[in-house]
Amino acid sequence: MRWIRSHKFDAEVVPLADRHYNRRKIGSPQFVPPGRCLVLKTVKLDAFWITSWPFAEYVKHAWAGAWVCSAFRNESEHLSSELIREAVAATLHKYGVAPDLGMVTFVNTKHTRKKRDPGRCYLRAGFKNCGITKGGLVALQLLPKDMPKPAPPLEDSRGQPLFF
Repeated sequence: MRWIRSHKFDAEVVPLADRHYNRRKIGSPQFVPPGRCLVLKTVKLDAFWITSWPFAEYVKHAWAGAWVCSAFRNESEHLSSELIREAVAATLHKYGVAPDLGMVTFVNTKHTRKKRDPGRCYLRAGFKNCGITKGGLVALQLLPKDMPKPAPPLEDSRGQPLFF
């Protein structure tokens, strides 16, 4: 496990969040959508992940109730697909059981490098292409049966998240 549990106001993560293409307000101290969430960062602060779990009644896409990877940025030497699998394992550890729709993420091909397979690192992590949103984003989904086993993010000896 390379992830450390963090929080939605972690000032150390803000610069990474500011470099993610879906960032709405550069420099804002909060970089997570409203609702339930898990924020992870690496020790070197060269990658971060956000699992959002919005309440289904507030969701307008076809995967209401699913966990959503609302942001992932990897500037580390680690393979993105490995970090994704670990982040999903940490999410399972936090919430216990995955929702029936599993986890989804949305890729804006206008803001990512041109590739044969948009979201290739997610595909290598086991996600499957499950459609296109009304707004034209590629939707990728990882069903519960394809998820790794739960694993806790790194914490100190008192069970508290490590904040560096």
